[in-house]
Formats: sequence, structure tokens, C-alpha cells
Amino acid sequence: MRKYLNLFDFSQRVDYKIEVLAGLTVALALIPEAVAFALIAGLSPLTGLYAAFMMGLVTAILGGRPGMISGATGAVAVVIAPLVATHGVEYVFATVVLAGILQIVAGGLRLGKLMRLVPQPVIFGFVNGLAIIIFMSQIQQFKDGAGNWLTGIDLLLFLGLVLFTMLVIWGLPKLSKALPASLVAILSVFGIVVALGIDTRTVGDMASISGGFPPFHLPAIPLQWETLQVIFPYAAIVAGVGLIESLLTLNIIDEITETRGRGNKEAVAQGTANILSGVFSGMGGCAMIGQSLINISSGARARLSGIVAAVMLLVFIMFGAGLIEQLPMAALTGLMIMVAIGTFEWASFRTINRMPKSDIFVMVVVTLVTVFLHNLALAVIIGVIIAALVFAWDNAKRIRARKHIDDNGVKHYEIYGPLFFGSVTVFNEKFDVLHDPDEVIIDFAESRVVDMSAIEALNKITERYQKVGKTVHLKHLSPDCRKLLKNAEKIIDVNVLEDPTYKLVVDKI
Repeated sequence: MRKYLNLFDFSQRVDYKIEVLAGLTVALALIPEAVAFALIAGLSPLTGLYAAFMMGLVTAILGGRPGMISGATGAVAVVIAPLVATHGVEYVFATVVLAGILQIVAGGLRLGKLMRLVPQPVIFGFVNGLAIIIFMSQIQQFKDGAGNWLTGIDLLLFLGLVLFTMLVIWGLPKLSKALPASLVAILSVFGIVVALGIDTRTVGDMASISGGFPPFHLPAIPLQWETLQVIFPYAAIVAGVGLIESLLTLNIIDEITETRGRGNKEAVAQGTANILSGVFSGMGGCAMIGQSLINISSGARARLSGIVAAVMLLVFIMFGAGLIEQLPMAALTGLMIMVAIGTFEWASFRTINRMPKSDIFVMVVVTLVTVFLHNLALAVIIGVIIAALVFAWDNAKRIRARKHIDDNGVKHYEIYGPLFFGSVTVFNEKFDVLHDPDEVIIDFAESRVVDMSAIEALNKITERYQKVGKTVHLKHLSPDCRKLLKNAEKIIDVNVLEDPTYKLVVDKI
């Protein structure tokens, strides 16, 4: 009989068995990733494992997205690698602490809502690029310790175990969902290798994971201005990369589970986790989309699975290193390949013919930047900038002016479309100041004054009419537009000429 519980602040029924088994599966998948990312950064494997434990535990308890997994990540490893080479691990710990502080500030300022500005093509490109990176990173497992490609029987055995893992993960859920397919696949391959005495690469061939409880350690760096100058740029990038990757992962998990996480709470949790990671000998990190998808696909929906994953990871480090180091890398490789296949947005291919060309371009660019530069934050920023420029260009062409002269000889310009920096040139071209009658009405019932460039455009057009002795009225300005104009009076001369008969500026739409 299944038992359910409301765990912490997440109103979700918790299935103990599914949560514990999913957490165990994630813990096994975290080990090679954490070790690999630590080595990429030029750090010891335990630095990555301690970061995975601390990040996973703190964000599981405090985070804004139950079921999401955090740990040491490649994005952070790539950022801090140059710092490791030039200044050493102590500066990394300090950088991670400062990055955590910046993330907490971002969460306190509620900057998580900025993720609303990330358009769907950018998310598609980000996810697809990440899936390709996950897949490509597994190709390295088909090489031996000397970096040479496996051949002959070694290649066949490794490939066979990988395919068997993938088959179990794909097929078992069709038969039964009582146990997480990923865990069953890992244990099955482990059993086959042990029973048949197959000689294949194991986790222990990467590096030893044996260690103790993460030691408390304040960064041993000089407390001076020069130190801050060194670590702040790295900390800012780590904080930005971590938040972008974490909040995008949160959005993806939201879509899969049809629930809603809390971005600002997640930002604070990520910051707290990085601070603790830095003072407990960890390299820092952020949300991990691969492990999060393993967790969610295993049926986990609450915080318990993340807590179990972190605790079991620490148990493996302290007491079970000898056993875990015997796990075949083929099983973990097959698992991550299935994660890559599940992560890829295959639906993006089906929508290509229905998407605007600009959206397709954005999606492809973000994918390519993600894959070739391995910089997820840069990829997202570039995608958002391109999408914003395309949006501005499209809206700049949409401004229109319908013109007519009423029975009183007053000329009306009915403006359609937003008036902003991109459309002011076209807006100015709509008016025939010299040949217009003495009285002109510009109607904004179907338009909006958006920014300072628009206010300046209104200033100039009314000024042009004034110079030739003509009167211009602005009609149907919305409350937000009128507020902009009122605020702008402190900076520029806004030439709004009101006619007491029309009372145009305060007319209701």
C-alpha cells in the first residue's frame, strides 16, 4: 500500500518508494558527471562531488521547483577553469561564495521574472543544443584510457551494454512503472558484467570517489581590493550562467509536469547553495537538466527525491566508494544518451514549416552557439537579443496613419501600431506639415507611446506645426502614455496643445 505525505511547502502527494528509488538513480548518475566536470575545471574529483552534494541538498530543500536536481555543471566548470589555472582552488571557493551572494540579490530583487522575456524559439534552441552536448559528451566514453577509440571485442561489448541499457529504459515503462527504468537498467548491466566477468570500463577508472564529509573551509585568500577585482568578473558570470540555466530548467520541468515553479525562490536557493558549496570545499554549480529529467522521468515530483539523491551521493563518497567505482560506465553512458534523446525537442522539427523564418533562425543560432561554444548563458542572451531586434523591426513596419478631414476643416491622423524608437522615422513621414490645415488632431486610440524616442518624436512633430502657426492636438492617449508625457516634461519640452472644446488629452478610449 502506498503512503503519501505533504513534504515541506509543496502540496504534492509523495510516493515514498518512487521518490527514494528516483533519488538513488539520480545519485548514481551524478557521480560521473560531477567527476568529469571537476576534471574539466582542473580540480580534484571530490571538489565536484562535494559541490553536487551541497547544491543538490540545499536546492532540494529550499528551491522553487520540487523534483529539479542541482549539482556541479559543465557550464560553471568552463567558466572557472581559467581562474583555477591562474590563481588556484582557493580563489574558486571565494568566487563561488560571491556568485551565491549575487544570486541571492537577484532573487531578492525578483529578477526571476525576467525569464518571461525568453521566447520559445530560444528555449527550443537551448534545449536542443543541450541535448546535443549531452550526447556528444558520451561519445568520449567510447575511447580507452589513452584516448584511443575502442575497437574489436572491446567496442562490441561496450556498445552492446550501452544498447541494452537504452533498451531497458525504453521498454520497461511499457511493461511496468513500479520501478524507475533507469535504476533497473543500471543494476541489470552491473549484474551482467559481474556475473559474466566482463572486462569493461567502470566509474573507478575515471577517478577515485572515496572521501569524507565535506570539510568546512573558508577561502584562504587575501581580503583586499585586488582580490575582488580578480574574482568579481568570474563570480558575475557564474551567477548569470547558473541562474539562466536553472530558470530555463525550471521552465522545462514546469512544462513536463504541468505545474508551476517559483523562479525567485529558486534563485535564492541557488545562491544559498553556492555559498555553502564554497565554504564546504565545493566548486559550485546550478540546476542540471539531464539529472532533472532522469528524476522526473522516474516518476519523482516532490522534494524527497532530491534530498535522497544528495544524501545517497554523500553515502557513496563516505562508505560505498568501493562498490560504486565498480559500476560499468556503459550503463551510465546509455542512461545519458537516453536523457539526450528525451531532452531534444523533436516537436521543433514538426513546427518548422509553421514557424516564422526569424524564429527558425533564432532557434538554429542558439543551438549552434550552445553546441560549439558550450556557453549556455551566451547562447540565451544572443537568442533574446536577436528575437528582440526582430520584434522591434517587425513592429517598426506596422505603424500606420489613416487620414481624413472632417466637416470643420480639421485634419485627423488616426495612428495604428506602437510608437517607439524603431517606428519614429516612419511616423514622422506620415505628416504633411506645410500643406495641412491650421488645426490637426493626432488620434492614438489604436496606438501607444512606448519610450523616450516616441516622446521626442511627439515633441518634434508638434514643434514643426507650431513653427508654421498651426495647432496640433493629441487625442486618446492612454493613461500610461499620459504618464510618460508628464514625466518627460521634466527633461524635454513636450509640445502638447490642448483644445478646451475637445479636452482631447484626457478623453477616455
